[in-house]
Amino acid sequence: MTHEDQAYIGPEAIVAKRKQYGYPCTANFYKNPPQIVGGKMHKLYDQEGKSYVDFFTGVSVVACGHCNEAITGRTIEQLQKLQHTSTIYLTQPMVDLAERLANGILPGNLKRTFFVNSGSEANEGALLVARMHTKRRSFLALEYGLHGRTFLTMNVTGIPMWRTDDFLDKEVTTFIPRPYDASMDVESAARRSLDALADVLAEKGDTFAAMIVEPIQGNGGMIVPPDWYFSEMKAMLEKHGILLIADEIQTGYGRTGRMFGIEHFGIVPDILTMAKALGNGIPIGAFSTTDEIAASLNRPSASTFGGNPVSSATALAVLDYIEQEGLVERSQHIGGKLIEGLKELQAKHSAIVDVRGKGFMAGAEVRGADDQQSAEWTDIILENMKDRGFIIGKNGVGRNVLAFQPAMVTPWEDIEAMLKALDEVLGSLTHRK
Repeated sequence: MTHEDQAYIGPEAIVAKRKQYGYPCTANFYKNPPQIVGGKMHKLYDQEGKSYVDFFTGVSVVACGHCNEAITGRTIEQLQKLQHTSTIYLTQPMVDLAERLANGILPGNLKRTFFVNSGSEANEGALLVARMHTKRRSFLALEYGLHGRTFLTMNVTGIPMWRTDDFLDKEVTTFIPRPYDASMDVESAARRSLDALADVLAEKGDTFAAMIVEPIQGNGGMIVPPDWYFSEMKAMLEKHGILLIADEIQTGYGRTGRMFGIEHFGIVPDILTMAKALGNGIPIGAFSTTDEIAASLNRPSASTFGGNPVSSATALAVLDYIEQEGLVERSQHIGGKLIEGLKELQAKHSAIVDVRGKGFMAGAEVRGADDQQSAEWTDIILENMKDRGFIIGKNGVGRNVLAFQPAMVTPWEDIEAMLKALDEVLGSLTHRK
């Protein structure tokens, strides 16, 4: 992509307008942020024509690459024919997409899909259908999970910084320790988590409608449970008639080396939620479940924009592209090599204390002398990597985990170049101790 001679207002003007016309709750990465004006496959471009290899893809969204012509061509074609009617009129792309998901994409006996616009809406709908099906009010969730910013999804979100409403219903959710603790090995932390769940279920197991989990906690710091963790959890929940909701907003559509993250753990959830990568940048979300559970969502409901022709046609193009290009397998293979490369850097640099993840969903935890320095070092790494032409994300409870969620089309040579640049940045960081 070449830089076009176009009048861009520049980063400083954008920051000023955000301050003048936006809300103070929004922020941006970097002390010296670029103005992003273009994207092509695995790269982004700024107002000066500089290119960046994108290892964050808009928080795990643009999995098939920016402005991928195989996808955008079909988006444009649908835009020129029909944009919107709402679900009260009959259009074909939405039902074709639902059929496609039911036949070979969704795991197990998940067949029914309700389309919405975002991950928060998808999780909100999943929690609603769980309540309607079980006739119960309360929920279980893992500490430090993120499930959305609507009222009900914020109630089940366990990361303090995203529980922004001071009037959340503190009675509705019981939080269970997640299967991770820096002071414990993974197996012991997972066992502690399930022991805590068993105690809660013994006390009030018949009050919960569902437990909502991310197969891999993304914003919580790329936390991967042991292979046996969710199968034991599901067996425990089933004894009490509690549904399991798999939040696949970040982990879905090949990101982890499987079509859905929960498939690594050998179980089928009762409800599965999705968004992000399904639209590759076009807003779409959905929650899918079984015939039996779907039958409980039987009072009038709709989504004005959910399943609109443009988002549905785009999602169908995304599914075609993932299949044709073998991106699930590529995520497993090349993403695995990315994680191996990060582990080699961990062995070399004391600032990296852990590397976690699966496929193209990886995290490298940064640790300084204390929590403040850890977060500061993370920001320094992001700034330096940006200056070298690499966009990396960050997450974790302390905002000290480098997040790698690149487009699944990213060439290996660009991943190698990123690892080399990160090696140099980490080497310079060591001198700050």
